[in-house]
Amino acid sequence: MSWVVARTKIAPLAALDRRTVLKGGTITAAGALLATPGRAAAAGPVFRHGVASGDPLPTGVILWTRVTPDDAAIPGSAAGESVSVRWEISADPAFTGVTAAGSITTGPDADHTVKIDAAGLSPASDYFYRFSALGQTSVTGRTRTAPAAGDSPGSLRFGVVSCSNWESGYFGAYRHLAARDDLDAVVHLGDYLYEYARGKHAGLMPKVDRQHEPAHEIVSLADYRIRHGQYKTDADLAALHARVPFICTWDDHESANDAWSGGAENHQPGEGDWRARRAAALQAYLEWMPVRAYGPDARLYRRLRFGDLAELSMLDLRTYRDQQLPAVAGWRQVDDPARSITGQAQMDWLTGGLVSAPVRWKLVGNPVMIAPLLLPPTDAATAAALNSVIGVPQAGIPVNADQWDGYAADRRKLFDAIVSRNCSDVVFLTGDIHTSWASDLPVNVTAYPAGPRAGTEFVVPSVTTGSVGEILQMPARTVSVPLETAIGAINPHLRYVELDSHGYGVLSVTAEQAQMDWFYLLDVGDPNTGVRHGVSYAVRSGGGNIERRPGPITG
Repeated sequence: MSWVVARTKIAPLAALDRRTVLKGGTITAAGALLATPGRAAAAGPVFRHGVASGDPLPTGVILWTRVTPDDAAIPGSAAGESVSVRWEISADPAFTGVTAAGSITTGPDADHTVKIDAAGLSPASDYFYRFSALGQTSVTGRTRTAPAAGDSPGSLRFGVVSCSNWESGYFGAYRHLAARDDLDAVVHLGDYLYEYARGKHAGLMPKVDRQHEPAHEIVSLADYRIRHGQYKTDADLAALHARVPFICTWDDHESANDAWSGGAENHQPGEGDWRARRAAALQAYLEWMPVRAYGPDARLYRRLRFGDLAELSMLDLRTYRDQQLPAVAGWRQVDDPARSITGQAQMDWLTGGLVSAPVRWKLVGNPVMIAPLLLPPTDAATAAALNSVIGVPQAGIPVNADQWDGYAADRRKLFDAIVSRNCSDVVFLTGDIHTSWASDLPVNVTAYPAGPRAGTEFVVPSVTTGSVGEILQMPARTVSVPLETAIGAINPHLRYVELDSHGYGVLSVTAEQAQMDWFYLLDVGDPNTGVRHGVSYAVRSGGGNIERRPGPITG
């Protein structure tokens, strides 16, 4: 296995401040070089998979592209000769002054992908980058570094997305995020792609004329490379990658549905050894995604800081977890302290980082829902009696054992650490379940609204993957509405539930509050769909319940 990587230190030069760029005329020049929002600019056949950046640090960022040296050297083909690729990064969108440049060679061993780990940049600054090879030049990408550790940014803003199935709809969420000019980064919480065979995923309503490649379920390294390559050709995704750095983690579908440390629900007899399949999925992911992680033992959980305002801890909740409990018979074991969703090393890293972070907001990129979703979370005395007599877990019976609900002991360890160490302003950003939720996180759900809280959770909807109404083949806002009401009545800490709409979130963070604005697409079956604001919720710094806000933050 090999990954093509260049780690480059460069002398810092003056870079454009984003707000200066946005207020002045420079953005016009940048717009001419960047992909038009929603549609990737043509870059010739060599750079047909676009450009991307990710994992911004105060002085560095990952730059990514893929080259196609000839028509036979398509993703997964292992064909084509090695190619020398030149990269440039500049504070000027016209590249009249080049901050850094270099060359790197890529080839079939890395599926002709390129990752540059450029260092020595200026904090909190916009940069522009491009690649050239075989007489062609890529589209120009724009990226942004994080504020320095000692800086106090007035605000931060992140797009938040999850669950983009190629066959379930068009990626309008990416197009609308690409049209914004106020994002510091996009946080992708997993299910960037799906492993299923063509037409085999549930909830394909509305159907669109988009079919997975290869046609079969992806299992081998070549398969995963082909699927990654297909997704990177989406114009809306390419446009967003070219405009904003991504901060990504994986969930299960980047390998196989309901993955755990020793297998997956969707890894069947006849599909080979799970360890080999997971290794293939990881290698392709590291090749094709702009993440600062390398090699067969790569650690995808990692932490990025944004001055003294926020720190973002990205979790990997698939690699180290114990197997999920059976849906019906397993609920008695969710409190078993021997079972873990994080693994011990990651739990120690997470709790240690949260309670010691020298920042206002402790953000957690959390692939699966952590708020209890239980039946029934009764009062404390009744819950204790049910637990004593028939073994019902103290918090109630979990609806989905693939979430943190199936690993209640781990959640309790985490929440207890947060509360006992007086760690405030913790916000979990979550994807996975194709629906929208806003929740307080009580330590003891049976006592809510009394008792301490460990933080807040904002769950964003899917970009396209099937919602409740679509899976039931019912019109939106019909069967789901009474279900939302019932869920909220049984779980009062769940302050907002919306089970139908596709879209994205935008998280805005200041010293005073963290606010999530939900945006919903009008029709994922329409490649030119519009978008509407759904709802906004915020939590004030210092604790307390989440609160409804009248509208999204602008400016």
